[in-house]
Amino acid sequence: MIRVLLADDEALIRAGIRSILGTAGDIDVAAEAADGREAVDLALRHRPDICLLDVRMPRLDGLGAAAELRRVLPEIAVVMLTTFNEDEYVTSALGSGASGFLLKSGDPRELIAGVRAVAAGGAYLSPAVTRQVIARLRTRPDGVPAAARGRLDELTEREREVLALVGAALSNAEIARRLHLVEGTVKGYVSQILTRLGLRNRVQAAILAYEAGLVPAAPGAPADRRS
Repeated sequence: MIRVLLADDEALIRAGIRSILGTAGDIDVAAEAADGREAVDLALRHRPDICLLDVRMPRLDGLGAAAELRRVLPEIAVVMLTTFNEDEYVTSALGSGASGFLLKSGDPRELIAGVRAVAAGGAYLSPAVTRQVIARLRTRPDGVPAAARGRLDELTEREREVLALVGAALSNAEIARRLHLVEGTVKGYVSQILTRLGLRNRVQAAILAYEAGLVPAAPGAPADRRS
């Protein structure tokens, strides 16, 4: 079972999300919190696999709770859940290492798919957030691509190929077929890329691939939404 901690200050929202996750069969809501401070306390007690955090909560908001969780429980994945998709929330959440960003107004199937993808070690962005991230990348200052390309100097040619395909939303299995490699080898390359570049997950890797010009900024997911 995938153990989830759900944090939202609205009881009805929590009930709805819990009901949706309950239909999955492999997801268990182990604890619920009404604010970010309670979420951190309950995470320390229950040690869930994933924390689903609303962005706007009293006492400690979702971004603040995510930062504290990364400090005290770095092994727990964080997925931000909100009705708001303004740039500052997406940028802050993804840039600081969140493994996913889901909108409450999205398809319930996205919620289940996102939890499963993150639990499997991947990352997940809702389609609405994907479009927003791509639009933001298109308007980055001129100096950003050069800086991003400079970071890639640490990678081998093969690692660059893998990074480009991560940015193009290919799964490990699809990358393996494209490059005629074993899937386990691809997983190793992805792990090496994240370590060498100091990235937390595939979302950050995919964003860097776009910034460095490895992937054209065309409509599509900026991150692999599968493991």
